[in-house]
Amino acid sequence: MRLIPIVMLSALALAAEATQFQVEVEVPRLRVAEYHAPYVAFWIETPENTVATPLGLWYDDQEKWLKDLRQWWRRTGRSQSAPYDGLTGATRSPGKHSVDFSELPAMAELPAGDYQLVVEAAREVGGREVVRIPFQWPPASAQQLRAEGTEELHDVTLTLAP
Repeated sequence: MRLIPIVMLSALALAAEATQFQVEVEVPRLRVAEYHAPYVAFWIETPENTVATPLGLWYDDQEKWLKDLRQWWRRTGRSQSAPYDGLTGATRSPGKHSVDFSELPAMAELPAGDYQLVVEAAREVGGREVVRIPFQWPPASAQQLRAEGTEELHDVTLTLAP
């Protein structure tokens, strides 16, 4: 058994607390005959497109539609079961929504390196879209990184701070 000095553990805990990882997603208002709020999945991938850590999932009680989040399902979803890894919640109506993943234990355990935030949205009787934002972890300075979707997602913003 390897012992880690308490001072090191305290430093690691403070570093994890201080590092901000916040995502803001804009769900567009679509003019369609039958509108359903999208299911949205968040995860972090390595440059080789392997899942580093699942972050969260917005869905309602209809788990059968989770397979429509195709990339999330193939990479991490099908190997999980409820409750899903990360922060879960209900689907969101059109508008801007913010979620803070800073406190997830997985963020404290994420090794330093290059990654990409992946946000995938899919709607019942609707479309599907994936947005990626490359970033470096841990961040050297405060920054806001953005990507814009074209259909199911609009502006996606990742706010990082050491």
